Amino acid sequence: MFLTIKKIPTKTWSSEKPLNFKPKFSTFFFLCLGLVLFGLGEGLLVLSTTGNSPWSVFAEGISKKTGISIGAATFIVSVSVLFLWIFLKQKPGIGTVMNIIIIAGMIDVTLYLFDPPTNFFSKYLLSVVSVLLVGLGSGIYLVANLGPGPRDGLMTGLTKITNLPIAFVRACLEISVVLIGWYLGGTVGVGTLIFAFGIGPAVAFGLFFVNKIS
Repeated sequence: MFLTIKKIPTKTWSSEKPLNFKPKFSTFFFLCLGLVLFGLGEGLLVLSTTGNSPWSVFAEGISKKTGISIGAATFIVSVSVLFLWIFLKQKPGIGTVMNIIIIAGMIDVTLYLFDPPTNFFSKYLLSVVSVLLVGLGSGIYLVANLGPGPRDGLMTGLTKITNLPIAFVRACLEISVVLIGWYLGGTVGVGTLIFAFGIGPAVAFGLFFVNKIS
């Protein structure tokens, strides 16, 4: 069962180490593919209007207050989080940088290319599909092993310096950004809950799927 997965699988195209600045073409390709799917899923969840993922709630709140796009707000948030790595003694890899660029870009591209669903069923179906896409994208980019995304690095860095459980640290981060984003005007709803409870199994399925087919 995919829910029993406890570690990131290693494939022939996986990088041997995260700080690899000259990866194989196949490694870089799968990294980018995973991040494109991740960003597409995030964008579709925003498009569903059922409630965004926690960090997209934050980004949308910033977007509404400043007038910039959600993708641009996501980029700024990611760069800001990456800046905090300096104090946490974390080291970014190629995957970290590409995470910032591709996910932010894909959110804006998705919102530009697609129209919001018009009926209740389509909205919630889209929210479920979006979580599955984020999970699949996560599975692919994690297996590439070219460095964590800014938020993942923040989580692991805070865990190291506080010695608190990783689940507690992640929960505190997610709750904090949701509350701030909601205060700023970001969309919180059933889709937010679908993401919160569904992303773990979706990532596990993404890892299982990648391990089986590639």
